[in-house]
Amino acid sequence: MKRGTLYFFCGKMGAGKTTRSRTLAGKENAVLISEDEWLSTLYPNQIESFSDYRRYSSILKPLVFSHVENLLKTGSNVVLDFPANTVEQRKWFSELASTAGAPSKMIYIKASDATCLQQIAKRRIEQPERAIFDTRSVFEQVNKFFQEPGEAEKLNIQVVESNPSPQPRK
Repeated sequence: MKRGTLYFFCGKMGAGKTTRSRTLAGKENAVLISEDEWLSTLYPNQIESFSDYRRYSSILKPLVFSHVENLLKTGSNVVLDFPANTVEQRKWFSELASTAGAPSKMIYIKASDATCLQQIAKRRIEQPERAIFDTRSVFEQVNKFFQEPGEAEKLNIQVVESNPSPQPRK
């Protein structure tokens, strides 16, 4: 039986992972599962800090793992809008694909800090409910954990360069 493909993303906060995951899900006729959506639905108003996020994310992952494993085994493509920004996080995705016997592809959105901060500022305006987390200080805190993927991880990686939107001239 043909297995679905697992797609996941690596990139700094604000690089554009969520935007690209939505586009990819449509293009690949894939089930899109967003960590932010699941966390905000299951734990409304309970995530007030980065440590809260890490705690609730770790509670969510076993459920997501078994759910996505089943989807992949039925032949459905799955786009996971969950961060794959550390070696440990990427191991989780690799283990998921391996357990399901499915191929996987990681899209690494390479973006400068300036680009990410510009996109975070834009998102803060477009999604005011995220303003508490979409700040330079949270970006810097989260960015400390970011690990660029390496060849030793043996992942199927597509690298995409993210460039900032041009600023209007004054």
